[in-house]
Amino acid sequence: MPASRKSPPEGPEEKLPGSRPTTPAKPPIRLLMVDDEKGFVQVLAKRLAKRNIHATQAFSGIEGIQMLRMSDFDVAVLDLKLEDMDGIEILKIFKKMDPDMPVIMLTGHGSEKASIEGMRHGAFDYLTKPHELAELVDKIMKAVRHPEA
Repeated sequence: MPASRKSPPEGPEEKLPGSRPTTPAKPPIRLLMVDDEKGFVQVLAKRLAKRNIHATQAFSGIEGIQMLRMSDFDVAVLDLKLEDMDGIEILKIFKKMDPDMPVIMLTGHGSEKASIEGMRHGAFDYLTKPHELAELVDKIMKAVRHPEA
């Protein structure tokens, strides 16, 4: 006589003593980071990865536009001062390509006026350099949860 297979019980799964319930891992936040300071971006990307934020790195405005053309992102962090393009111009292009993607502008000291101009053109928020990692992570999380994002 063949052995019969027992079907799994209906209803909640039986828990073994001492076992923890498994929760599905949250998918990482997809971040597009556009900044021409390679060392800064690479270190920041590693630190963000530990916080479940996958940073795609672009080191010029043109590269950032190409990355956005190829992939979808939950949020972008864009430096205002790039060698090849003005950050405000890139912001305008990003907003035409993906109007719902929140963009956080990065600026050095003394250029907060330019960041405010970025806000007028659709940036979600801005952050001055240097900044604390926790502050950037907080802004990324708020941008991703933002109802209009």
